[in-house]
Amino acid sequence: MTCSSSTTTGYPMDSSFPRLNSLFRKSSYSSTARECVEVAALPEGGCAVRDSERPEAGHLAFDSAEWAAFLRGARKYAF
Repeated sequence: MTCSSSTTTGYPMDSSFPRLNSLFRKSSYSSTARECVEVAALPEGGCAVRDSERPEAGHLAFDSAEWAAFLRGARKYAF
């Protein structure tokens, strides 16, 4: 699951932000059941993540270094 490789975003944590909403896609790692995550590569770099069941709840934004650290940990089953 990759997003982007640049710097931090500056997007608000508000899922009503229309430009950001159009960038989200369902993660290919999400199951077809209820464990669905959507990701968005942010134009300025980094990644946003939200629950596809509750997009109105907002998103978490990560700069590229934070996202890379998360992926390294996930690949090592550190969580």
